[in-house]
Amino acid sequence: MTSPQHSIIGRQPVVNGKQEIIGYEFFFKNDRHGDHAPFAEDIQTCARILSTTIDEMHESWLLGQQLAFINVDHIMLNSDFLALMPAEKTVLELVRQMEVTPEILARCQALKANKFRLALDNPQRYPQLEALLPLADYIKLDMREVDMATAQAWLKKYQTPACTLIAERVEQNAQFTSLQEIGYQQFQGYFYARPENLNAKVINPSFEGVLHLLNLVSQEADNKTIENGFKRDTTLSYKLLRYINSVGFGLSCEVQSIGHALTILGRNQLYRWLTLLMVTAGNNSTSPALMKTSITRGRLTELLGEPFFDKNNRDNLFVVGVFSLLDVMLKLPMEDVLEKLQLPESIMEALTKREGIFGPFLKLTEACEDANSDQILQLADLLHLNPDKVNQCHMEALAWTEALGV
Repeated sequence: MTSPQHSIIGRQPVVNGKQEIIGYEFFFKNDRHGDHAPFAEDIQTCARILSTTIDEMHESWLLGQQLAFINVDHIMLNSDFLALMPAEKTVLELVRQMEVTPEILARCQALKANKFRLALDNPQRYPQLEALLPLADYIKLDMREVDMATAQAWLKKYQTPACTLIAERVEQNAQFTSLQEIGYQQFQGYFYARPENLNAKVINPSFEGVLHLLNLVSQEADNKTIENGFKRDTTLSYKLLRYINSVGFGLSCEVQSIGHALTILGRNQLYRWLTLLMVTAGNNSTSPALMKTSITRGRLTELLGEPFFDKNNRDNLFVVGVFSLLDVMLKLPMEDVLEKLQLPESIMEALTKREGIFGPFLKLTEACEDANSDQILQLADLLHLNPDKVNQCHMEALAWTEALGV
């Protein structure tokens, strides 16, 4: 009897020059024969997974104006499954091995007529793709070990009013800045989420206020003390009322006072909300992509642990996911960040060592981000989670973050 084949979904954001997420590239890998490489021969399975997920989630799948970049080979390009995808939100990224035949050209023209967009993968290295240049809406260019003179030459060669270049594999902020200065406008890579030169960063009063309130909640202070903590900072009070009245929290009535908000939210929800606020507090120095990534981490970590923990510990999982990028946001080592927070030992252990009861769930979340199928399958097995369930949680977490409107 053969074991079932599992297809794993990973993702990576595509951002603009303001580090706002404009779309996600979705990666699909499988575990058949122990092969974790992207699999062209079964790419229809990939389409079915994503289209079924979108179909099942209906209105909760809120890409908004964002795009889904999906790798396609000649099999998927000609597949009826493409009809299940939302054409105006889908960018078909033609794999570099694509043989460009007259039939492929005709199919690409037909798909564009149906409002799909096309992306080419590094045509400077794969000359056969150049025949598709007139049809390309996006061209992705791998920037690993590329000097600025070469990057500028590619810009002049490929960018047109109808075609946008995406600099991919950008892992350092300095490289992002240099590419932006010479004219690149869209980027892919985790440059915004990689710690660089961790120097002490002054935490502004609003951030200090959030830390103070988090600690009050952790110490089970009474509502009046917590309410006074909010009243010391007008910005915090405004943000609390704005967030609690947003559609993302699903409340049926408008909340108009801090006391009312505290009564309705309860301690667990307040703690959870403060965790979100910590990400968005301050002087907006955190990039939008990093902020969204941290919130999605929180929700995905929570969803992965949902079958195993009670409500209180699920809230802790959410905190673990969101706080896992605080060192990058504050440009401080995680140990220094956590000195200011009085968190349970189980959370501290997950954040500093990726260990303890929450550690494996955070590691699985991070593996989903990196499309690390080896680690996804290993951790899913360790946690007795079906990989299809991991995929479902991943897509739900993305939709939830979009619904918050952050």
